[in-house]
Amino acid sequence: MRIARFSIDGNVAFGAVEGDKEDDLVLDIIKGIPFTDHELSGTKVPLRKVRLLPPVLPNKVVAFGRNYAEHARELGNAVPDAPFAFFKPSTSVIGPGDEIRYPSFSQELHHEAELAVVIGRMCREVPRERVKDVIFGYTCANDVTARDVQKREKQWARAKGFDSSCPLGPWVETGLDLERAGDLTVQLTVNGEQRQLGRTSEMIHSIEDLIVNITEAMTLLPGDVVLTGTPAGVGPLNVGDEVAVTIEGIGTLTNKVVKRG
Repeated sequence: MRIARFSIDGNVAFGAVEGDKEDDLVLDIIKGIPFTDHELSGTKVPLRKVRLLPPVLPNKVVAFGRNYAEHARELGNAVPDAPFAFFKPSTSVIGPGDEIRYPSFSQELHHEAELAVVIGRMCREVPRERVKDVIFGYTCANDVTARDVQKREKQWARAKGFDSSCPLGPWVETGLDLERAGDLTVQLTVNGEQRQLGRTSEMIHSIEDLIVNITEAMTLLPGDVVLTGTPAGVGPLNVGDEVAVTIEGIGTLTNKVVKRG
């Protein structure tokens, strides 16, 4: 099931996305929230008549860096022996169609296409065999990075945590199991030109590895998001660019870069 979060007539709701053709997609409005017991209302609205929002509002976004060997090497970094985590604040999250605002303190903005894991229940110290039970679904993410700031500052808080640096969407796909999620095509285009192309099977540390690693240290809450790393091919974004992340079996997340006002 594809679950979207949307706004219509000033109201915010979740809905199940139905249909195959883009122009014919509809949302069956969900009663309640999808992380608890819920049911479909049977009230349907055309997707084209709503504004899609970030599919979740995470308490925290836990991101893992250098989880694809070729990406680590393309930036001159060593491949880490263990998962390497950092955070993006909730205020960095935007949805499909929202604007990525070029930060005034950077001259080198980069795209990073990533598979995002959405957590479905409160969890900590999750054993490997239970990882599948705490995952709600998967969505597309763009770990937008001020690369010059990342290189200059020892901490990545500003480089990767500025407002609008974490586009998510267009919806959460709940129908993928762990095996399937571990071998999906991840690609990114800028103005229609392909920049990144990889597969989640190229990750150094698997989805299970990442969830086990981070829940050893902290509790994850329903709606929290785990970013799993980006394949090689990262590169610059400029004002006016349209950047699109497409992940097999999930969908396409598109955003435009604008000058920060």
